[in-house]
Amino acid sequence: MGTRESEQAPLWIATSDLPRSPGHPFYARLNDVLDAAHFDQFAEAQCARFYAPVMGRPSLAPGRYFRLLLVGYFEGLDAERGIAWRAADSLAVRTFLGLGLEEASPDHSTISRTRRLIDVETHRAVFTWVQERLVEAKLLRGKTVGIDATTLEANAAMRSIVRRDTGEGYVAFLTKLAAASGIKTPTREALARFDRKRKKKGANTEWTSPSDPDARITKMKDGRTHLAHKAEHVVDLDTGALVTVTLQGPDVGDTTSMEKTLTSAAEQIDAVRPPDNPDRVIAEVVADKGYHSNETMTDLRALAMRTYVSEPNRGRRRWAGAPDAKIAVYANRRRIRGTRGKRLLRRRGELLERPNAHLYETGGMRRTHLRGHQNIFKRLIVHAAGFNLGLLMRALVGVGKPRCLQGAVSAALLAAFSGARLNRGVWSALVVHVFETLSLIALDPWRLHRRWRLAAEVTLTTDC
Repeated sequence: MGTRESEQAPLWIATSDLPRSPGHPFYARLNDVLDAAHFDQFAEAQCARFYAPVMGRPSLAPGRYFRLLLVGYFEGLDAERGIAWRAADSLAVRTFLGLGLEEASPDHSTISRTRRLIDVETHRAVFTWVQERLVEAKLLRGKTVGIDATTLEANAAMRSIVRRDTGEGYVAFLTKLAAASGIKTPTREALARFDRKRKKKGANTEWTSPSDPDARITKMKDGRTHLAHKAEHVVDLDTGALVTVTLQGPDVGDTTSMEKTLTSAAEQIDAVRPPDNPDRVIAEVVADKGYHSNETMTDLRALAMRTYVSEPNRGRRRWAGAPDAKIAVYANRRRIRGTRGKRLLRRRGELLERPNAHLYETGGMRRTHLRGHQNIFKRLIVHAAGFNLGLLMRALVGVGKPRCLQGAVSAALLAAFSGARLNRGVWSALVVHVFETLSLIALDPWRLHRRWRLAAEVTLTTDC
């Protein structure tokens, strides 16, 4: 048995000896789509004013920068450090970014600085460019839309909040209250018990975070209280495409934030309106009961939009002095009880929860690693563009993310076997063996080779 000796790295390596990657089939096809529509030329034209005419230190090309953010969405990477590490580690991602083997991958600080220099409108222009590709593929109509919101945990701790008027920290403020109530030297446990009995202790009008002033105190869906932001989406219910996304404070009610989001959706639809269809406007709005109010129903009716908004149980209503609200609420109630209304509400539950899962759960943005609405929105709008690109890729190649290819063959075999009446005792073992073999081929071909070789040796030994 030999021992491992220290190896000296060679001084020169021929480029022909460097490892090469054929690229991931998903990223290769996505690059073909971007190149066919001249994405890099578009990004460079949009970002030209942010780059100096005289070259100093080599900068990050606009097309490569936006591809890095798309990698963050497709790979589910929440931080820019993770994106930089993935770009340095994966040959397939380097091929997607157009990085040569002799080139160093962008550092996380380069990605962060580029993001800070390029403004929000340029990021939104990239989102609009992707929507234009959806319009060309007839995957965006914009007539019937659904709206929904979700909370994103902020990159700020609750224990760091301070009072807006005095700048006093929460623990110091609580200690002063406890001392005034008779607790001379309160311990941490005593302060926790004292604070638990207080009511209305987390008002956003009184407290703020010095590290992220845009974050607001709110209760998350799991019941915990955190500093958070609110992302609100508008989705085309005919195709599932994202029409727009906005970022606001979670203390803003849904009926209030709805106005800004629908205005942004109307602007996006107008920006990508094809010349052969000048009448493309939002005609129907579908939402849950959090968006129902007399004012909302009246305003949407005045804009000639039909509403399909679930109505909460408010008991017997009194309409004295509000005839317009009565007409709008009763018309909405009649529509949601009809066949089309029930179908649209079911479709809302399907297509509006899908962006939440892709952007935040598997997309890695449920907890933000950036601070400030502008910085967070820049990543969020490119994530939304990645979601729409995934929809386009699903129409072209059948999958919307690179990881979906891992189970494609297994799903096809499962569909083939599910339609036949098979003998459970004979075919179940065969199905398990086929699925295991395919998994080994996809994940570890050398392990499969060793298993087959061991089986051959065992067979030869038995025969002898």
